[in-house]
Amino acid sequence: MKKILLLLLFSVCLTGYAQEEDPKVGLVLSGGGAKGLAHIGVLKVIEEAGVKIDYIGGTSMGAIIGALYSSGYSATQLDSIIRETNFNILIQDELPRSAMTFYEKKDAEKYAITLPFDNFNVSFPAAYSKGQNVYNLISKLTLHLQDKKDFSKLPIPFFCVATDVETGEEVILDKGHLPQAVSASASIPTLFSPVMIDGRVLTDGGVVNNYPVEELLKRGAEIIIGVDVQDTLATRDEMKSVFSILTQISNFRTIQDMKEKIKKTDVYIDPDILPFSVMSFDKGKEIIKAGEDAAAVHMEELKAIAALQTRTREVRAPIPAVETLRISDVRIEGNSSYPRDYILGKLKLKYPSTVSYKELRLGINNLSATRNFNRVNYQLVPLNESYVLVLQLEENMGKTLLRLAVHYDQLYKSGALVNLTQKSLLATNDVTSLDVVLGDNFRYNFHYYLDKGYYWSVGLRSRYNSFSKGVSFDFAKENARLDGSGINQLQVDYEDYTNQLYAETLFGQIFSFGLGAEHKFLDIESKTLGVSTPEEENRGVFDKSNYYSGFGYLKLDSFDNKYFPTRGLYFDGDIHWYLFSSDYLGNFSSFSVIKGTTGFALTPLPDFTTRIFSEAGFRVGSSRNNIFDFFLGGYGNDFINNFVPFYGYDFIGLSGDSYIKGLVELDYEFYRKHHLIFSANYANVGNELYGTGEWFSSPEFSGYALGYSLDTFIGPIEIKYSISPELKESHWFFNLGFWF
Repeated sequence: MKKILLLLLFSVCLTGYAQEEDPKVGLVLSGGGAKGLAHIGVLKVIEEAGVKIDYIGGTSMGAIIGALYSSGYSATQLDSIIRETNFNILIQDELPRSAMTFYEKKDAEKYAITLPFDNFNVSFPAAYSKGQNVYNLISKLTLHLQDKKDFSKLPIPFFCVATDVETGEEVILDKGHLPQAVSASASIPTLFSPVMIDGRVLTDGGVVNNYPVEELLKRGAEIIIGVDVQDTLATRDEMKSVFSILTQISNFRTIQDMKEKIKKTDVYIDPDILPFSVMSFDKGKEIIKAGEDAAAVHMEELKAIAALQTRTREVRAPIPAVETLRISDVRIEGNSSYPRDYILGKLKLKYPSTVSYKELRLGINNLSATRNFNRVNYQLVPLNESYVLVLQLEENMGKTLLRLAVHYDQLYKSGALVNLTQKSLLATNDVTSLDVVLGDNFRYNFHYYLDKGYYWSVGLRSRYNSFSKGVSFDFAKENARLDGSGINQLQVDYEDYTNQLYAETLFGQIFSFGLGAEHKFLDIESKTLGVSTPEEENRGVFDKSNYYSGFGYLKLDSFDNKYFPTRGLYFDGDIHWYLFSSDYLGNFSSFSVIKGTTGFALTPLPDFTTRIFSEAGFRVGSSRNNIFDFFLGGYGNDFINNFVPFYGYDFIGLSGDSYIKGLVELDYEFYRKHHLIFSANYANVGNELYGTGEWFSSPEFSGYALGYSLDTFIGPIEIKYSISPELKESHWFFNLGFWF
C-alpha cells in the first residue's frame, strides 16, 4: 500500500504536467483447483473499482482464469461460462456417446476398471484423466485468438507456469498455442496426464511456482495485485486419501515460499476458501462469492490504483460464439502408427468445406474416443478467410489392456469379467478383445474388429453363453412337445455357441449397417427328465443342432446414456435367414426371424425423464422348429437370441413365434445418480400373431415395476419389484454391475 500512496502522491505533484505513462499493474493468480474460481469474484471487484490490468501471470487454475480474462472475456462472462460448465464431464474426460462407434460404446459401458497390460505387466494410468475436455473448452473459448502465438499480443499480455517432469525445472509459457500452454500449467499430478510441448513433458506449474509474482516484476509490473487460493496445511484427520497426502507434501514448500512472495505483493487478496477443496466445483457459486467478499475488503486500495491510471478503460464487448468454420486443409503431425485415412475417417471431416464447430468438436472427440491417443492437440490456423486444421497427435504407445468388471443378476447369477484387449495385432487400426466370465455360468466373448474409418469395417465374433433356469413343465411341454410326466418344473440347461463374420459401415457415429454370416450351435436340454433306456435317448433334449444363417442389421443409437438415457433416439432392427441345420430333432426347414426395437427418451422437467419403447418380432417360413421362438419375462439387458425382458413375469414366462411389446418408464433422479423408476409394459405374444391380426388387439399381457437404481463406477445397482395383474403374482429383480 505504501508504494501505491507514493505513486498517488507523485501523480498529484505532477498536476498540470503531462504524465508519460501510467504505472504498470500486474495481476498474479495462484493455483488451487476449484478454489481458483474465487479469481472470478476478485476480477468482478477489480472491474468495479476501475482498475486496468496490464499483465497477468497465473498457475494451474489461475492460468485458466487468467488466460480467458487476457483473451477478452469480462468477469461476468467468465461467471456465466463457469455456471454453464459441467465439471464432472470436464474433469473425467467423459466423452459423449455420440463420439463413440458402436464398438466403443460397448467398451465404455461394460468394464469397471481398465489397466495398461503391456508385456503382461499390470501398470496404472498416468492420471485419472487425459485433460482432453479441458483442452477442447479452452480451444473453443480462445478461437478468436488462434493467430496469436505470442501471448504478449493478447488483449492483456499473459504468461503461465508449468513444471518439467523430467528435470523439475520451472517453465514459463508465454508463446505457442494458448490452449496447450494452459492445459500444461493446469495438469494437476494424478488428476490430469502431463502435456508434451516442444519435446518437454510438462505438468502443473504449482509444483515449482504456484504464485509467480517474481516473473511479473521481471516483466515490468510496478504494482502487483495478488490472489492466493492455495491450501493451508491440513490436519491428520483431513488427510484421508493419497491425493490429499500428496497435496500436503506439495504445500510444505509453497506455504513457506509465500512468506517472501506476499512481501512483493502490493494488494494481497486471500479469499476464505477453507470450507472448499480442490474438487469443490459443485460449489462454484459460493467460491466466486468468497472471492468477491475478499476483494471488497481492499476496495479503497483498488480505487487508489485506478486513480493512478489515466487511460480510458476499454469496455469488454461479448465475444461471439463460433458457429461455423471454413476448413480448407487438414495437416496431421505425430501419427507414426495410424494412417491418415484412418484419422480422417474418425474425424468424419471432408474438406474444403464449411462445418459447424459442433461437428468439429465431435470429430475431435471421435478420435479421442478410440483411446489410441494420449492427447489430441489441434490448432485452427487462419488462411484466406478459412482455417487449416492442424492436428498434433500424441499416440498411445500402450497397446495391451487388462479390463475387469463384476456382475450379478437372477438369471446368470454371479460373474467376474476378465478382458484382455490387444490393439494393432494384425493391422495398426485393429482391436482384438477376449472376454472371459468366471462364476456360476462360464461364458466367453471373442471379438476381432478392423476399423477402416470411411470404408467398410470388418469383424469376427465368437461367443459361448450358458445359463440354467427352472420353467414349468406345462411350458416346456408346449415348447418341446414332451409327453406328460407328472413333473411340475424342469431345470433347463441352455448353451449357445455362436460365430459371426460381418462387415459394417457407419453413418455419423449413431447409425450402423451391417451384413454377415453366422454359425450357431444350440444345446438345450433338461437333466430333470432322466434317461433309462436307449429309446429315451432324446428324452429331455430340446435341441442339439448346428445352424447356418445370413444376417443383416441396422442400428441407430443417439441415447446420451445406455442405462439411464435422458434424451435421444434408439432403433435396433435385425433379420436372420436360417438356411441350413444339422437338424438333431429332424424337423428343420429354412425360415427367417425378423425383430426390431424403437425408443426415445426426453426430459420434459428437470430430473424427470420419460422413456417410451416399442418392439416386435415374428418368424417367416417353417414353424416346426420353435427353438427360435420369442421368450418374454424377467428383467435385464443384452439378452442373447430371442429372449426379451418383460416385467410382471419370470424369465421365460411367455413364448410364441411372434410378439409385440410396449414399455413406458418414468425416471425421477431425486439425487445425482440416484433413480426412482416406474415401469409399465404391455404385450401380445403367440403363434402367427400377425397372420391372425391379434397383434392389433388390446394387450393380453401386462406388468408393472417400481425400482431404485444407483449409477456407480461398476455399473447400475438396481432392485425392482414387479407385478402382473393377470397372474396376481409378484417378482423381485436384483442386479449389480454392468451387463455382459
